[in-house]
Amino acid sequence: MELLGLSLPLLALFVSFGFMVGVLFGFFGMGGSFLITPTLLILDYPASVAIGSGLAFYFGTSVIAVMKHYDIGQVDYKLGAALFVVLSIGIELGSRLVFALEALGIANLVTGVAYVVLLAGIGAIFLRRAYNLEDEDADDDVDDEEIPAVGQKIQSYTIPPMISLVSGGRASLWTISGAGGIVGLVSGLIGVGGGFMRMPTIYYLIGTPLTVAVGTSLFAGLFSGAFGTFTYGASGSVDLAVVSLLLVGSALGARIGSAATTVVEEDDVIVYFGIMMVLASAGIALSELANWLGVGTLDVLSVVLLVGSSFAVASIILYEVVKTSAGSRPTQPAPNGDD
Repeated sequence: MELLGLSLPLLALFVSFGFMVGVLFGFFGMGGSFLITPTLLILDYPASVAIGSGLAFYFGTSVIAVMKHYDIGQVDYKLGAALFVVLSIGIELGSRLVFALEALGIANLVTGVAYVVLLAGIGAIFLRRAYNLEDEDADDDVDDEEIPAVGQKIQSYTIPPMISLVSGGRASLWTISGAGGIVGLVSGLIGVGGGFMRMPTIYYLIGTPLTVAVGTSLFAGLFSGAFGTFTYGASGSVDLAVVSLLLVGSALGARIGSAATTVVEEDDVIVYFGIMMVLASAGIALSELANWLGVGTLDVLSVVLLVGSSFAVASIILYEVVKTSAGSRPTQPAPNGDD
């Protein structure tokens, strides 16, 4: 039996996977396309379809996030518009590179290797942060509105044209173009929204307060995600059935994940997130190895590592929410009135 051209097991997988990614998105503030694209690659979707669908999913989740930041003044619209232009150019170049690689028959290989390196690097960063948690706890008084030293240093180089920032500083259009162009190129090449790269770029290189960096990153990502979706959709490289099922699950998951931030200590989960990234990297590496060796068992193991590790972290978050909710329920008095 099939629905929307997909078997029931695949329907259940995409909805539940979307829910899990939604939980992670709501909790960690990351769009989740960095998990969607490699999963579709492992399920033997063409690289262009996997990338296009990943960008479309990111666009859908970004709409929800931007609406939350719209009314609280955490968006630099001028900077976001400038980033949108250079991100779009980068995504266009990245998508053209993907199609060129597909013509050579190596798109899946290049995309897979890029994911292995990128996710392993992200995982290493998070695990390093977990290792240094005690040092970070000593610096809890750091103000989110403070601009990093490297951002202040870059802002000191006043190479025209300059644009004014909402935070009061000024940034060179050359800095914005270089940073945004590189993030856009990577986004178009491997099919990720780029939030985990774009927000630190705005914060550290362009030099904005952290809260503004988050909101502006989401704003720029909304439009760049729309452009990337259009770019791949115009060539028929977006699977609307898959994207719709993922968004159905993520709509509920994102709400739960956002609520979890008020009851769960992020430091308690961040080490698991780092492990999830490393396991996801290992999963994609096994998938590439399975393709080279023709060993189906490695392909199954790669899916288990990629999807299973993500579900495990989401389950930890959900468990903490349920435990906290259960512990906060008022105690009912005994029937006889005794305590």
